[in-house]
Amino acid sequence: MNESKIRQKNFSLDALKGMQSVRATFTLPKHAINLISTVANQLGVKQKSIFDHLVENKDIIEQIADEAKQYEPEKKQRKQKTFVLSRNCLSILDAFAQEYKLPRDVLVELSIRQLDPVIAQEKQRHENRKLLLAQMQAFRQVGSRFLNRSRDLAGRDDETVQKLEIFFSQYDKAIEELDAIIEKGKSMEQFLSAGEQELSIG
Repeated sequence: MNESKIRQKNFSLDALKGMQSVRATFTLPKHAINLISTVANQLGVKQKSIFDHLVENKDIIEQIADEAKQYEPEKKQRKQKTFVLSRNCLSILDAFAQEYKLPRDVLVELSIRQLDPVIAQEKQRHENRKLLLAQMQAFRQVGSRFLNRSRDLAGRDDETVQKLEIFFSQYDKAIEELDAIIEKGKSMEQFLSAGEQELSIG
């Protein structure tokens, strides 16, 4: 098959245009705005990519549209927020809003709410990491005494002692890396998922 025909089949201007970034403004509750920002920061992905994942999955957006029919959004503590989306993502939102006769803001809000289980899971992993770090640091204190004892017994030039020093050097690096991950995750500690908000109110 001719190479130019392959290229024409796999690529089109419409497909490329659909990937273009566009700006759109929505009126959302603060929780939704903070939720997508926190998840993007914690996972190290762009908010645009999260929107694409949530909205361009037909099964997810249809489920959200069905849920939106029964949803009555609270008018309190809502604010306008401009996001960067792909043109495809925005087109899908517009199409579903028109088909289901729903406000686009409601579709976006409920799409973002799908991230609540993600942030709950990440918060639990964050707490588990803090426990792991404490245990690693406790083990390191024991290891320091053991390493010093090894040096006294066999000398610093001993091959086994040198291997132990390499081991603990790598171990220290692992502690530093884990500590950095935990530091990055501290922004989640004060963030309450929808489930946690309900518990705090109750």
